[in-house]
Amino acid sequence: MGQLTFGEKALIFLKTVNPPRSLLPGIKSIHPFRAQEVQRYVEGFFRKYYSDKKNRVFVFGINPGRFGSGVTGIPFTDPVALADFCGIRNDLKKRKELSSDFVYKCIERWGGTDAFYEKFFLTAVSPIGFIRNGTNYNYYDSPLLFSRLKPFLVNAIQSQLAFGARRDVAILLGAGKNKIFFDKLNSEHGFFRKVYAIEHPRFVMQYHRKHITHYLKKYQEVFSLALR
Repeated sequence: MGQLTFGEKALIFLKTVNPPRSLLPGIKSIHPFRAQEVQRYVEGFFRKYYSDKKNRVFVFGINPGRFGSGVTGIPFTDPVALADFCGIRNDLKKRKELSSDFVYKCIERWGGTDAFYEKFFLTAVSPIGFIRNGTNYNYYDSPLLFSRLKPFLVNAIQSQLAFGARRDVAILLGAGKNKIFFDKLNSEHGFFRKVYAIEHPRFVMQYHRKHITHYLKKYQEVFSLALR
C-alpha cells in the first residue's frame, strides 16, 4: 500500500472493516460503508481532500452516531455539512446533527475544509457505531462490550495509522470516558507520544451551547498546538 494515497488507503479500510461478530445481546452495529450510495459520497470526499501522501494529525471521536457519520460514512459530517461545506451533493435526508454542526463551525474558523483536511484527519476510536434500544451506544458504555471490542479497536487504530498519521501527537474529542479508555489503549500500544483531549462536540452543543464561542476558541488553540 506504500504507493497509494492517504485517501486510497482510507477507502480500502472503510470498505473492508467489519465489526466483531460477538456483540452483546440487544446491541446492533452501525456500518454505513456497506451501502453503495454512501460509498460514492465517501469516495468523493476522500478524493477531494486526501489525494496525497501527507501525514496528518489524527482526531479521534468516540464512534459513529445515527444521524452524522452513521448516515454519511464520514466522521462528524452530517448530510447537510457534506453538501454545504464539502460541496458533495447527496440524496440523504438533510437532517443536521449537533456534533457535525459544531465541528464545521470549527472548520470554518480554521479557514474552510481545504485548509483543515490538509492538516487533520477526523476519525473515531471505533469506526463502527452501535445502537441499543434505538439510541446511540458508545464502545465504552459496557465493560463487557469494550472487552469484546478491544482487539477490533486496536487493529482498527493500527490500520488507520498506515494512512499517514503523525505519531508524535493526536487529538481526542471527549475529555471524560473516551479519554480514560483511549489512554489505556495508547499506553498499552504506543500509538501516539502525546494526546490532547478536549470536550466532545456533542457535550458542548447539548450542555454548553451558550458558551460555544469559548469552546470554538479552545478547539482552535488545541488544534494549533498540535501542529507545532
